[in-house]
Amino acid sequence: MRDLRTFTLTGYDKGRGIAVQALWFCVMNTLFMAWFCPARVRVALLRAFGAEIGEGVLIRHRVRILWPWKLTVGDHTWIGEGAWLLNLEPVTLGSHVCVSQEALLCTGSHDHRSTDFRYRNAPIRVEDGAWIAARATVLAGVTVGRHAVVAAGTVLGRDLPELTLHTAEGSRALKEPTP
Repeated sequence: MRDLRTFTLTGYDKGRGIAVQALWFCVMNTLFMAWFCPARVRVALLRAFGAEIGEGVLIRHRVRILWPWKLTVGDHTWIGEGAWLLNLEPVTLGSHVCVSQEALLCTGSHDHRSTDFRYRNAPIRVEDGAWIAARATVLAGVTVGRHAVVAAGTVLGRDLPELTLHTAEGSRALKEPTP
């Protein structure tokens, strides 16, 4: 039987103090997510809060990132409008990655077997050239391999090998991308 009164944050480190967390939430909700905020300003804000961001990164409006200091993004990566990086643990996006509109990368979960519903979080890694399509969900602890594709609207709860397409029907191998 679940007893949510016994839930605690034991073992979970937010990575920064309450003042920095509050400042980030203020900046994220007033400027970072706004349609009028230029993409280069979004990148600068993430870097100012501790994210490691490569060159040529494009981050559209309405993107939510829980903790910038737990985010690493390679060169020439795109994060589409409305994407949500729920990074209780580190999220690493390689170079030339596309995270499409309203995709969710969720590093947090709970242990359904424990009565206190404790966290069971794990990092997410998306390797170079991968594509997380619109409204796809990648769950905690998953690695998306090089040039792999997570199809629109699907949920990925296990590692996806390189050059593999994951759809609602299953996964299948892809050919090498053409230059």
